[in-house]
Amino acid sequence: MNTCYKELFRSARKAASELAEAGDSRISDMLMELADRIGEEKESLLEANRADLERMPADNPMYDRLVLNGKRLDSIADDMRNVAGLPSPAGRVLDEIIRPNGMKIRKISVPFGVIGIIYEARPNVSFDVFSLCVKSGNACILKGGSDAQNTNSAIVSLIRKTLSSCGFDENTVVLMPAGHDSSTALLEAEGDVDLVIPRGSRRLIDFVRQNARVPVIETGAGICHTYFDKDGDLDKGAAIITNAKTRRVSVCNALDCLIIHKDRLFDLPGLCSGVREHDVVIYADDAAYAALDGNYPPELLLHADEDSFGTEFLSYRMSVRTVDSLDEALEHIARYSSRHSECIITENSGTASVFLSRVDAACVYENVSTAFTDGAQFGFGAEIGISTQKLHARGPMALPELNTYKYVITGNGQVRPK
Repeated sequence: MNTCYKELFRSARKAASELAEAGDSRISDMLMELADRIGEEKESLLEANRADLERMPADNPMYDRLVLNGKRLDSIADDMRNVAGLPSPAGRVLDEIIRPNGMKIRKISVPFGVIGIIYEARPNVSFDVFSLCVKSGNACILKGGSDAQNTNSAIVSLIRKTLSSCGFDENTVVLMPAGHDSSTALLEAEGDVDLVIPRGSRRLIDFVRQNARVPVIETGAGICHTYFDKDGDLDKGAAIITNAKTRRVSVCNALDCLIIHKDRLFDLPGLCSGVREHDVVIYADDAAYAALDGNYPPELLLHADEDSFGTEFLSYRMSVRTVDSLDEALEHIARYSSRHSECIITENSGTASVFLSRVDAACVYENVSTAFTDGAQFGFGAEIGISTQKLHARGPMALPELNTYKYVITGNGQVRPK
């Protein structure tokens, strides 16, 4: 490994060890100070962001994720204040038992130490990751996409200045240089980095999983379905579908595929009335195409093919699949889902119960938009990502998920018999 990378990792390790002595109140005060400085430095952050935006075509699906504006920066600062106000998960006693020999065993939450994040053109992640990592007692190493290098550099510079002015080691956050070799170094940093979390496309996640020599938690890719059941309410369905698809198309909780029961095909034009207003392109199977033909703009209505399903569109596009039964809907989801967020719209509590119990996903919804899969919306302050795996953490990963645990055993001279 390149010596300079080794030094970066070790500087983060040193900073992480010092965080343990800082105390939760000092960390919270520093985060509140940083949130204020985001507002004060808004123009310089936006200027750096504009430099990145100039290099990306506006029709690139990543463009919306790259964009910062005043409203988004205000929201980021508010999320940071929310995180600052939450209790640290470090040092909690998760369990405690006393053995017959008097030995006391306590299970205590502790930070991972150094967490690496590899992500694409999402500059908000830089702020979110830092606030969650430092609040939970971890140093973080950031490897953002080259598309956002100017923005990330400005963000990390602001964070490091704030850390230093508040008496913290500025290496509590480290930004890796642009380039493939720095990603490789981070993934191979056994002993220096405790955990790597990728945030981005399926391609990025697969690359990290296949090349990492340090533990990985998968987050990010969302292929989300909403099933409109034969007993679904039209008004609820139209509102949920419109919100899930169009609220923000470039995020991982956005709707990709509407599944509709064949008995409700006559309601499909009504269900799609909201997305029609946003010029959403629909890839419809034969039955759905026939139901929409003449009731949806022809230039926005296309015949679906196999590639229309199992695709995370990240744009104003979605597919529609017709099914004969709940079982067929469940089979479709099981085949194409990324196990992120799935929804059923129905007034039948029995059908809903089956769906909620059988769908294998991090978040499963009944009559609620998948747009709510978000750490802040769940009351967690913010999130470091949406875990789609089953080991350690699943769903929105917030402060508790950024701690592991250790056993602390105390006694009075006990020895184990032979």
